[in-house]
Amino acid sequence: MARYAAAVDQGTTSTRFMVFDQKGQVVAVQQKEHEQIYPKPGWVEHNPMEIWERTQEVIKGVLSGGKVDPKDLSGVGVTNQRETTLVWNRKTGKPVYNAIVWQDTRTDTICNDLARDGGQDRFRAKVGLPLATYFSGPKIKWILDNVQGVRADAEKGEAIFGNIDTWVIWWLTGGPNGGVHVTDVSNASRTMLMNLETLDWDPEIMKVMGVPRAMLPQIRASSQVYGEATGALKGIPVAGDLGDQQAALFGQTCFGVGEAKNTYGTGNFMLLNTGTKPVQSRAGLLTTLGYKIGNDRPVYALEGSIAITGALVQWLRDNLGLIKTSPEVEKLAATVEDNGGIYIVPAFSGLFAPYWKSNARGVIVGLTRYVNKGHIARASLEATAYQTREVLDAMNKDSGVQLTSLKVDGGMVQNDLLMQFQADILNVPVIRPTVAETTSLGAAYAAGLATGLWSKVEDLRANWGKDKEWDPKMQASRRDALYKGWLKAVTRTFDWTDS
Repeated sequence: MARYAAAVDQGTTSTRFMVFDQKGQVVAVQQKEHEQIYPKPGWVEHNPMEIWERTQEVIKGVLSGGKVDPKDLSGVGVTNQRETTLVWNRKTGKPVYNAIVWQDTRTDTICNDLARDGGQDRFRAKVGLPLATYFSGPKIKWILDNVQGVRADAEKGEAIFGNIDTWVIWWLTGGPNGGVHVTDVSNASRTMLMNLETLDWDPEIMKVMGVPRAMLPQIRASSQVYGEATGALKGIPVAGDLGDQQAALFGQTCFGVGEAKNTYGTGNFMLLNTGTKPVQSRAGLLTTLGYKIGNDRPVYALEGSIAITGALVQWLRDNLGLIKTSPEVEKLAATVEDNGGIYIVPAFSGLFAPYWKSNARGVIVGLTRYVNKGHIARASLEATAYQTREVLDAMNKDSGVQLTSLKVDGGMVQNDLLMQFQADILNVPVIRPTVAETTSLGAAYAAGLATGLWSKVEDLRANWGKDKEWDPKMQASRRDALYKGWLKAVTRTFDWTDS
């Protein structure tokens, strides 16, 4: 009898395979990084074949570790870096171009052209999203417009599109030999092509963007059996699919209206459950699908997306050489008492929520001879907390609900200095669960629900447990002064590039 549920967690910088028991505890995990490709300023790509190789390696690594017998797996779910866009040949499985990553800004001109008729919010009422380089639709258009022969193949259904979830599920279920071409509502809602009400591809927007329907995957629920795996997981149902941030919402068991979570990864993503009706944002947030379980009604969310948070720490490590490993940033930041008067606004890929300015670029402001590398490290961590405050303020404005605490997850929540500063600048308690990697857990939950390991969503609440809580300690006057400085610093990033 099956005892476990598994998840492929394909993220921006690495791929994980995790196995969980019925109590939501980690049984086994393996993780491998993949290359980040920067062909031009503002361009970010991944090699899709490398991602599939890493996926196979981590699956085999867990299964060969001896802790998990494939027969004990009820099902496998997939969670993924959202919006990252690829097109490949249905017959060969060969990508027509590298995957264009969600952070990539090359579609700025396409978005500006589309906004000439109807503005940045041209499609927002239908899809819940502003026109921005972040989303998949303009990236598909760029590939169709710039890679020779692909448009003709796409119209015949020979060149097919997918975000990374679709790519991984297609290969897991056989690839060129009968692979299933599907996505779920949460990922489809990030393409700018899916209508929030019908949960289907929107004919008008497809026509405007020039995206043939024949290349698009079927939109399915987030928790249902899509097909059976081949290869190392042969015969195991592939039964869950959630974009990474929605997976974290699910893994944090935010099943009630008004429950929210914040994930600290390459970027930061705060999601608020708004129930079974979409709520249009007036404060720069995104209206998105939270999840859909089988035949149940879909659950919607408001989202605040921040492009660069953990990636700023990676930049200190890889580009500046200030630290050798990412966790060292906390020790370096702790060598100083404050930020020394500087702010770092990491608009490397423009500004996401609540500004949506793709022509913004990163700045360091307030520099004096007093500033040292400790101040730079501290200001880098504080940037994550300030950006989260901006999103929370927008969320409070849109929902009318004042959050009383914030559930957090992701790699950066192990950083005590950052979490304490986050509680201070928000003036609410910050709570870390016992299983911090809730993205993988959410995908495993979706697969386990579809295959009977758990019988209903509410069964999962009992698995959630608190590991640590940080309570605010900062005086209000200090909090207000620091945040006022941040808001001033952000304005210095605006309109830096012309295209």
